[in-house]
Amino acid sequence: MSIAVYFSSNNRKKKWERFTSEFQLTSDTTILDVGFSDNEFSPVDNYLEKHYPFQNKITALGVVVPDKFLRRYPDVKVVTYKGGAFPFEDNSFDIVWSNAVVEHVGDAVAQEMFIKEIMRVGRSAYFTTPNRHFPVETHTRTPFLHWLPKNIFDKYLVAVGKKYFTGSYMHLLSEGDLKRLLEKSGVVNYKLIKNRLFGFVLDFVVLIKP
Repeated sequence: MSIAVYFSSNNRKKKWERFTSEFQLTSDTTILDVGFSDNEFSPVDNYLEKHYPFQNKITALGVVVPDKFLRRYPDVKVVTYKGGAFPFEDNSFDIVWSNAVVEHVGDAVAQEMFIKEIMRVGRSAYFTTPNRHFPVETHTRTPFLHWLPKNIFDKYLVAVGKKYFTGSYMHLLSEGDLKRLLEKSGVVNYKLIKNRLFGFVLDFVVLIKP
């Protein structure tokens, strides 16, 4: 196991323990998982599906074709869409779960819509996002340079052969960015949890309950 996977595994376990302690989960609790992965690159991918004991109560929403996902998790209902508005009625789910997805949906306007959709279709929500001010950018393993303006950081990523991570793929959020985004999305009552690594805030958990 690599060092990165080791720390990621510990962090996901901590967040899962927080999730299960905050919500009264039963065999009837319905969960929407926004942003599933068809290809699993590490043991922590699709963490909800791996650990929630009632897979038939999970609906996974994503923009990718779920070939491998369906074989791994045959009891999970899968819905694909092209982004934007979620294809569900208001209050369709007890909980909306989304792990490290909001930074990938586009710019601030798209992120605002994403959070509004989470709130529209779920009675409660639990979503996470990495902290832009953590010293190492967790997707590209780049130290410090992600603190530069996005257009400059993107140029660096292109230069080192990591163009995939540029453009709309990644819009990282600081604590201030996240709070402003929640306010603009109309979210007033929420709990913001800061997960730390070596004293630095690694990522944020936003917990919203009725």
